[in-house]
Amino acid sequence: MTWNHLSPEWTEDPYTIWDNLRQQCPIAHTREFGGAWLPVTYDAIVQTAKNTDDFSSVTGIIGQEAFEPAPIGVTPPISSDPPYHKAARDLMMPVFSPPKVRELEEFLTEKCNQWLDELQGVETFDASEQYASKIPPAIISKILGLPEEDRDQFLEIIHICFESLALSMEDRNEKLKPVLKYLVKEMGKRKREPRDDFITQIINAEIDGQPISSSHKFGSILLMIIAGIDTAWSSISAAIWHLGQNPDDFYRLKNEPELMDIAIEEFLRFYAPVSMARVVKHDTEFMGCPMKKDEWVLIPYAAGNRDPEVFENADKFIIDRKNNRHIAFGSGIHRCAGAGLARMEIKVALTAFINRYPFGFELSNPESVKWSPGQVRGPRTVPIVIL
Repeated sequence: MTWNHLSPEWTEDPYTIWDNLRQQCPIAHTREFGGAWLPVTYDAIVQTAKNTDDFSSVTGIIGQEAFEPAPIGVTPPISSDPPYHKAARDLMMPVFSPPKVRELEEFLTEKCNQWLDELQGVETFDASEQYASKIPPAIISKILGLPEEDRDQFLEIIHICFESLALSMEDRNEKLKPVLKYLVKEMGKRKREPRDDFITQIINAEIDGQPISSSHKFGSILLMIIAGIDTAWSSISAAIWHLGQNPDDFYRLKNEPELMDIAIEEFLRFYAPVSMARVVKHDTEFMGCPMKKDEWVLIPYAAGNRDPEVFENADKFIIDRKNNRHIAFGSGIHRCAGAGLARMEIKVALTAFINRYPFGFELSNPESVKWSPGQVRGPRTVPIVIL
């Protein structure tokens, strides 16, 4: 029943691994990473995600040390435990309000059309690198008040946090120094010259009338980057990858634009990119499993979305699926605060792409598609040819 989310087999096809484990037990164990548990059924995943008594969210990445202990954690509020969590989450929510999302939608629609204009006449290109990867950094730059041309800084943070886990903690911290210095410098600028952006908001934030700590401020800015970029990039790339191989679905969306909202939920269910880690707080028995203090628990939400006990034809993509209580955005108190923003990004990105290429597209070299390893899975290369 062993598993390793950093293995090439997992990166290539985690679904077969989850199916095999699910047939044996609801929660699998491995001795790797100092001991780690993996719930693989929908019920076990939801129960784990909601259990804040036995599991801490202090750090969401296996192997990432918690430079800020509970209840604040590394990147509040996603790393925060109750009772601190609610107050930390409330500080983030204004960014994701419906009026803010609508404002960002207008901005993103213009940007997507601009990027597609730049690709006008190009028949073969990488839709992940040259289109999807630009979308979340533009949105996060807008929210944080950072220059969009600093996109490479953001992507470097993503690469180190999620795709360089084979490196030692010391090596990763060393690689992070330049980009962390960049963020600290921007925080200093906001102290001197406040702006209407999230960095300014968070560095002036208070909880119960008291200023939040510097590590909280820094962690929340870092969270906006690592949670807001890689996840949406992966979801948009996966959807384009899917449509490049399934022309019937492409034409359904082209001819039935009112289907887009339902289709997005199925893209999210079928290609949910995120797995989140927890730390066992104390020796305990959970769902029959004897867990030890400080062991890891990895919650692969995509595994729950493929559970045949919950979803009919769970292993099939059904573009107009009616009953779809997926958990792509998590479950419990840590359910993604930016779910509405993510849905908007996917919708704008796909709508612009489909409208621009009315005769469709297909993968130009399916074998060259590479998926990102670790806890956020998505296609990093999607070479297509326009039809």
